[in-house]
Amino acid sequence: MASRYELGITGGVGTSGVASAELRAGSADAIRLKEVGVFLNAATASTLGVGKPAAIGVTPTSPILGQTSNGGAAAVGATAIAWGTPPTIPTQFYRRIGLPAAIGNGIIWTFQGDGLLIPASGSIVVWNLASNSVVTCYFVWEE
Repeated sequence: MASRYELGITGGVGTSGVASAELRAGSADAIRLKEVGVFLNAATASTLGVGKPAAIGVTPTSPILGQTSNGGAAAVGATAIAWGTPPTIPTQFYRRIGLPAAIGNGIIWTFQGDGLLIPASGSIVVWNLASNSVVTCYFVWEE
């Protein structure tokens, strides 16, 4: 059985055309994304997407490792909300949503079966497609 990990964070910024948060696989291990939840921290209409960036962020500042939810080993997957060089926009998005302007509005995206594969040294981003509210988000994945 794969080990399961979870982590909730507050995204970095609400600026249009940038990543708000990134889930990064380890340099030697792929991870499988099972769920992403995204919720508004302010009453700002927001348009967001989830996708694989064309290039992952470089030199993430203060990445946070996932927390095991079923007694697994230490996580290799980590989140980042700031970088020396940020991730680039995904070519396509797996999911997108426009949320109305109310604090707490949000979405939970699930990826059934084996989940969404994030290859070793790859990542998934929550991307701001407009000038958005800063978001609270969480990721659930398996390693």
